[in-house]
Amino acid sequence: MTKRNGYAALAALAAVVVLVSGAIFATAMLGGPADDPRAQPRTPLRSAAPATSASWVGTWSTAPALAEPGTEQGFPGRSLRNVVHTSIGGTSARITLSNLFGTQPLRITHASIAVAATPGAPTAANGTMRRLLFGGSPSVVIPAGGQVVSDSALLKVPHDADLLVTTYSPTPSGPVTHHPRARQTSYVAEGDRTEDPLGDAYTGQTPYWRYLTAVDVLSGKAEGSVVVIGDSITDGVTSTVGANRRWTDVLADRLDGRYGVLNEGISGNRLLSDGVGPSGLARFDRDVLSRSGAKAVVVVLGINDILRPPHELDAARITAGLEQLARQARVRGLRVIGATVMPFEGTRAHTPRLEAVRDQVNETIRTGGIFDAVVDFDRALRDPYAPDRLLPAYDSGDHLHPSDAGYRRMGMAFDLASLNRSTAPAGV
Repeated sequence: MTKRNGYAALAALAAVVVLVSGAIFATAMLGGPADDPRAQPRTPLRSAAPATSASWVGTWSTAPALAEPGTEQGFPGRSLRNVVHTSIGGTSARITLSNLFGTQPLRITHASIAVAATPGAPTAANGTMRRLLFGGSPSVVIPAGGQVVSDSALLKVPHDADLLVTTYSPTPSGPVTHHPRARQTSYVAEGDRTEDPLGDAYTGQTPYWRYLTAVDVLSGKAEGSVVVIGDSITDGVTSTVGANRRWTDVLADRLDGRYGVLNEGISGNRLLSDGVGPSGLARFDRDVLSRSGAKAVVVVLGINDILRPPHELDAARITAGLEQLARQARVRGLRVIGATVMPFEGTRAHTPRLEAVRDQVNETIRTGGIFDAVVDFDRALRDPYAPDRLLPAYDSGDHLHPSDAGYRRMGMAFDLASLNRSTAPAGV
């Protein structure tokens, strides 16, 4: 072979290699021949799909308190339309239904969610009614003592708006799990009116929330949720019905969609022992730590342990209970803010001995390092000339619960920056 012929052969061989390599590269990028079942599509290193950081965050919640008296059969054949108020918005929604205090399985065959057309009304805004599914089915059976979370429903949920969450059960279901002091009117209709956008059929009214314990939204804007565990003062028991003037509502307005605010107050609730609802210690994991997107916890408990019989006269037992809640929250990586116990002189239960216990508890809360931060509701609402009493402008009249103005003062007293500071190490 001459040199010229040798160079020609090498050139031809190189051309073949280039052609084969090109074919292999093209096949790899396209994912293989269309008729090759083994071929797998390749994902480019830089995907054109936009990244998302949306996550589930609680926009509203309430604590299941007890079984509703007189509901041994439940509400068979009736639709229950709960009205709840959002603290953050999102692009999808899901709900939690509870049968915690039920004695038999609860069968729900139809459920829906919608945005209310006007605040507090049972009529849905145009185009917002969505059927809720549970594992892809419109029906679900919730065992006695259990709860269930719905599938996601695509719905634009506004911040600071009312939602309508409706359930229908066709059969007797036993005692109804409810929250008795909603400070919000909800509705009842005969028959399955679950997806009725108009509220005309909802002629029954109730001051309770039934079965519903949480609404979560898919949010890419909120940083998480602030969960508040408390008693009637957090429940907002003397605030104006339907006006969303609890102190937690004021806090939500100030946070302006940055955090969801979840109100887990139960009127009459105690820290150390069961009474109206399970104790704060007993329900902390379920009502607080398990809430979607929880980043911080606010503890507003202790006054009923002092005020209600049997009176807790050992301040150290109350502060030890508060420390236990704080430790549990820190184990979950949550920041813990504690509130001082507010004045109650003027109530029939008040005595100097009980006042001394309150003072001791508050001193430990302020200086004992129990919490990562403290909101001093005592100092914010007390009368400076009679510090064992509420300032008259903040007193609802019973010398225990705040007025609307008092609740607003509480919400304004909360230091928003306390949510940002680094959490103390677990176990501190």
